[in-house]
Amino acid sequence: MTDTLERLKKMLNVEILEVEYQGDTIVVYVPEDQVRMAVGTGGAAVKAAELVLGRKIEVRAR
Repeated sequence: MTDTLERLKKMLNVEILEVEYQGDTIVVYVPEDQVRMAVGTGGAAVKAAELVLGRKIEVRAR
């Protein structure tokens, strides 16, 4: 799973505080002021990461 974490850090380009794996979904916790950057315009960053990793991704503020 550390490979997945490293790939997420590169793709989302934000500080990742914590990652939870819930079935086929990866829940990524980022600082509150970086949520918009992690999601990207229209969700583009998250959608691209989902395609690469093959799992649904949720970004949450912490």
